[in-house]
Amino acid sequence: MGEISDLFIIGGGINGCGIARDAAGRGLSVTLAEQGDLAQATSSASTKLFHGGLRYLEYFEFRLVREALEERETLLAAMPHISWPMRFVLPLSPEMRFDAETPTSRLLSVVMPWMRGRRPAWLIRLGLFLYDHLGGRKVLPGTRALDLTRDPAGRALQLRFARAYEYSDCWVEDARLVALNARDAALRGAKVLVGARVTGALRRADHWEVTVETAGGTAQYRARALVNAGGPWVENVIRNVAHVATTEGVRLVRGSHIVTRRLFDHDRCYFFQGKDGRIIFAIPYEQDFTLIGTTDQDHQGKPGEARCTDAERDYLCAFASQYFARPVTPADVVWSYSGVRPLYNDGSKSATAATRDYVLSLDRNGPPLLNVFGGKITTYRRLAESALVKLAPFFPQARGAWTARVPLPGGDFPLDGKAALAGRLRGEHPFLTPEWAARLIRAYGTDAWAVLGGAASAEALGRDFGATLSEAEVRWLMRHEFARHAADVVWRRSKLGLRMTAEQIAAVEDFMAGARDE
Repeated sequence: MGEISDLFIIGGGINGCGIARDAAGRGLSVTLAEQGDLAQATSSASTKLFHGGLRYLEYFEFRLVREALEERETLLAAMPHISWPMRFVLPLSPEMRFDAETPTSRLLSVVMPWMRGRRPAWLIRLGLFLYDHLGGRKVLPGTRALDLTRDPAGRALQLRFARAYEYSDCWVEDARLVALNARDAALRGAKVLVGARVTGALRRADHWEVTVETAGGTAQYRARALVNAGGPWVENVIRNVAHVATTEGVRLVRGSHIVTRRLFDHDRCYFFQGKDGRIIFAIPYEQDFTLIGTTDQDHQGKPGEARCTDAERDYLCAFASQYFARPVTPADVVWSYSGVRPLYNDGSKSATAATRDYVLSLDRNGPPLLNVFGGKITTYRRLAESALVKLAPFFPQARGAWTARVPLPGGDFPLDGKAALAGRLRGEHPFLTPEWAARLIRAYGTDAWAVLGGAASAEALGRDFGATLSEAEVRWLMRHEFARHAADVVWRRSKLGLRMTAEQIAAVEDFMAGARDE
């Protein structure tokens, strides 16, 4: 059964990998098991934003919004290759509505009954004022008003939209964020297991015995504490793996997104408000596309089977078409994806109203069990710190908090340094096109040189799979970022699947199968 580790973490999403990295950096021994690929479920199905959550102000979730706003600039400093600032354009319209169940809507209906259900411009400006000042913003620019009849952002919109506000939030490559946290955890001594499903966890007098099934067979592990970061499976792990009675649970909420060909020719994002009180984003995506989402639907099926339904696709198309001058149709959609958010079940009436805050529940009835409910990608680092605070009494030898602004692998360069870094990479590897060099820097940062391995030509990188994906890069991802299958490479470690044919992706799968056998 081998040595006993301090922590055994179930789940290779952003929360599990974030906790693993933090704990390993404090000197704790860590084993993490993920049943599929890193970020295979919720953590690769987000709207790809580090954001405070402007709409959460309507629910008076001020602590959550403040923590998320504070984190934006902390995270930008640590991962300038996979995250960057983005400006958001919020067009104003008298047709904008609240969800009638929000605390703000209920308050307005009492104080100003004639405003019932409306989201007036002055209220939006007040919310943006709070958004600008709650989090101690230092780097990101503040809110400004736009005249859409003059500003380029107005060209893609219907003529009836004449005014807008523009504010700041941030983009992040969500699945790469997970992989880099896992890689950093491994570099600091953690053992990361992918394709490893935990089938049982038994409490002994002073440790947990954990049973893990992999393609190579069944293995047993021991740990002084168990962390359940199972995401949508968190409740199943409590009840059916650890066999612990609980009254706590999750509300599974499906968020679906569509990707279309590029709908506008600038690098700003749109924040659209609907007549039903919901909001969606339309975001520049992978240079040639636009990402639109998300929906909020209670999910009844298995978490791993979440799909963007035709009804959700049509809803997003119709929602966006209320704003864009050219209607968005299902024929414009080139890809869609859907994920299940494991929100803490707080009894809210609707999926939209359910809290996005995280809850950490510590079971001390024997060796500790920490269950992680909810959370959002922006606050993953703070969640990990809070998890280690909960576990601190059991590990007095652990060092203190350390992750704030510490670069993830490849992120050791200035926030505004991507262009210069890409230029230097291309200067040292003249066979790279500008687009290829920029992609490598956005994915790997200063590790791009290691990915290329000193190659003097494209041929030296080995097989060309298409869309600038080389054999050398695939081998790097297998060796350093735990990739095992083509989908891990082309849909999570990158989004090159948008530019590759089914035959090219199949060739990657065949190659990786052979490389695993090696």
